[in-house]
Amino acid sequence: MAFNNRNRSLLSLVHHSDRDLHYLLDLARDLKRAKYSGDVRNSLAGKNIALIFEKTSTRTRCAFEVAAHDEGAHVTYIDPASSQIGHKESMKDTARVLGRMYDAIEYRGSAQETVEELAEYAGVPVFNGLTDDFHPTQMLADVLTMTEHCPKPLHDIAYAYVGDGRNNMANSLLLVGAKLGMDVRIGAPRDLWPTDDHVALCREFASASGARITITDEPSEAVRGVDFIHTDVWVSMGEPLETWGQRIDVLLPFQVNAALMKDSGNPRVKFMHCLPAFHDSNTEVGARIAARYPFLSDGIEVTDDVFESPANIAFEQAENRMHTIKAVLVAALS
Repeated sequence: MAFNNRNRSLLSLVHHSDRDLHYLLDLARDLKRAKYSGDVRNSLAGKNIALIFEKTSTRTRCAFEVAAHDEGAHVTYIDPASSQIGHKESMKDTARVLGRMYDAIEYRGSAQETVEELAEYAGVPVFNGLTDDFHPTQMLADVLTMTEHCPKPLHDIAYAYVGDGRNNMANSLLLVGAKLGMDVRIGAPRDLWPTDDHVALCREFASASGARITITDEPSEAVRGVDFIHTDVWVSMGEPLETWGQRIDVLLPFQVNAALMKDSGNPRVKFMHCLPAFHDSNTEVGARIAARYPFLSDGIEVTDDVFESPANIAFEQAENRMHTIKAVLVAALS
């Protein structure tokens, strides 16, 4: 059944039901097929969308811009250097201004409270492109990607996230799996587990959906029998370089390498990553880390042999950001 998502914000998935999520996933599949077949729809013709980026991005910005363009909408990219946000104008006032000019607003930044304030005062749909707590558009892409690479029914798919269990990816993967009745595991050191409040919330959703939730500090236990292994960078954007030393000490056992992939016991297990990934030292940050910790020259959170293997479907994930974001825009604005 298609639900009426018109004029609806997407802030965290907490307030989206499983049926809402299935509708968006089904719509994303339809829109993906339409793009592949060259079907031009222009269902968002005449719409204008503001893209607020307090944190830089490649995939999120490109996905929103291409998705909007494909459907005939126009976007305005706004970053801190080209606006008064936070300098001379509060986010509350910004929301009340932009809401009078635009049909929707996307926000990518730090505080979850900021995107919720935007939604409260803008009067138009607001979409969370990433905050420190949640990454909902990434979750739609991840679930779509998993369904494309596994023939099982959604509620039979098992996946693990290994790494820093407190970050937005771990929070969101736990939440979406709980909502959709999936088998979701978090493998992380105990000091980096999701908060008790978030786990309790997800267990409440799981009791209704039939989801299975496992949180463990044993990486091999987390991945045993899974269809997909997810990870993310160990230090988030904006954290100081010194943080790397602390995280490496505790997270090295959770590195996704050939041994951990084998521990799944599934020869068809796939690797997933929201990107960018430090799988080698061919980036500025990767080179700085490798210079200080030479044993990580072939990858930090994931080794290069895994990343460059056929098991890696992270680039399919990246493409699906566009299709699922398009579904969110069309559902809310068309």
